Amino acid sequence: MAIENRYEFLFYIQCRDGNPNGDPDLGNSPRMDPQDSHGYITDVAIKRRIRNYVQAAHAGDPGMEMLIRSASNINTGIARAKELSGVEISAKGKNEVYAGRRKACELFYDVRTFGAVMSTGPNAGQVRGPVQLTFARSLDPIAAQDISITRMAKAADVPNAKILEDYTAWETQQSEDSLRTMGRKQFISYGLYEARGFISANLAAETGFDDQDLHILFESILNMYEHDRSASKGEMSVITPLVIFRHTGTDSDLEQRKRQAKLGCAPSHRLFDLATIEKKSDVEYARSWKDYNASIQLDARPAGVDVGFLCSPYGEIIWNQVPEDAEFFC
Repeated sequence: MAIENRYEFLFYIQCRDGNPNGDPDLGNSPRMDPQDSHGYITDVAIKRRIRNYVQAAHAGDPGMEMLIRSASNINTGIARAKELSGVEISAKGKNEVYAGRRKACELFYDVRTFGAVMSTGPNAGQVRGPVQLTFARSLDPIAAQDISITRMAKAADVPNAKILEDYTAWETQQSEDSLRTMGRKQFISYGLYEARGFISANLAAETGFDDQDLHILFESILNMYEHDRSASKGEMSVITPLVIFRHTGTDSDLEQRKRQAKLGCAPSHRLFDLATIEKKSDVEYARSWKDYNASIQLDARPAGVDVGFLCSPYGEIIWNQVPEDAEFFC
């Protein structure tokens, strides 16, 4: 059964001595707002890591496949969904397209969660996903650095080499210095990024996004960088807690309260404004989340909205009070 409450959530990503999200059109330099020098991480970069985690943690589980996979053809997944739905892959009729769309939501976690454009190739229509993410934006300006590094080996194209001995003979004829080269590395010393998310109960009803999917989403967000280590990323992590706003409604009439819970009881910006994070007055350059003061106004939350905190990927959400093991807001 699909979720019946609207949600918003926010979380904080810490990057130390790494490149949180490089721009390939700018030499892989960390993405930055040119007007205020605040860094950002795109929504698709965050979704990619959520997908990667779900693939690793829930491989083989029913309904946990991914349509958008690295080095794959989306049309293959669309064709599979239509075939399993019992219609011809090439059929373009409304009923056949909808059958493929429905089956794709059952098969693929990312379609059920984020939506997808599947009107290409075999055509299973379009799905507007219930979960949407903003760009994560740094709380302070970042300083992007581009430094030289020594590459102790090179990848040279050996002319006319056809067997191993050709490569070996060529290498022995080269000087030691000629087999070394230089490289570049782009990074920031530190950045603390805030990301925001939105979950629509109305759209969840269309895709079948349920409570289990919701818990897997939150689990993935807290775990996504723990399974995405690389030299370029430095040290990246999500600082707990994940803050969750759940709309529950206020009306004494049960049906009206359910309607309020789906549509929401307060605008999202009012909820996000409950959380405040500021750099400590004696800190000039932040190098840790501990260099910030964080607070949240639980007593100012609008009627009909619960504020939850999730500190462990596998733990329980604590509602309307900050848990003792939270890193922020404690």
